[in-house]
Amino acid sequence: MSGGLDDLRDLYQDVILDHGRHPRHGHRLATFDASAKGDNPMCGDRVEVFVRHAPDGTIAETGFDARGCAISIASADLMAETVTGKRPDDARALFAAFRDLVRTGACPACDAALADPLERLAPLAGVHEYPSRVKCATLPWHALIAALDGAQEASSE
Repeated sequence: MSGGLDDLRDLYQDVILDHGRHPRHGHRLATFDASAKGDNPMCGDRVEVFVRHAPDGTIAETGFDARGCAISIASADLMAETVTGKRPDDARALFAAFRDLVRTGACPACDAALADPLERLAPLAGVHEYPSRVKCATLPWHALIAALDGAQEASSE
């Protein structure tokens, strides 16, 4: 039984390292409608998120420019994947559920509508075991929400 859990942790660690080292969305968008910067002075993580909206108001594309740890960069990359095609309010709800996930390792508020995107974010659930790293995982999300709200800067709080 514990072998299965260890295998899952190894897989999750591999996903985080892969997205941390080779982010698919780690670039400034050529054209974007909103952007915001986030900074975590405690650990040195910095991120700027760029959002381009589709004509129907959904998020057409998200990119980011980041300097930080593998958790922060992987979180930004997985975030960019999961919010594409979502309405801003759905992205906010996803962030709230993700924040619960990385703080507690569980997501009691997750419903069927959030199950698929949260499954993609599951590799970051283990962050809850390291409370000082929760801000690393949530910083890109704070920047995304700031961008969606028209703010220029985000707090990691």
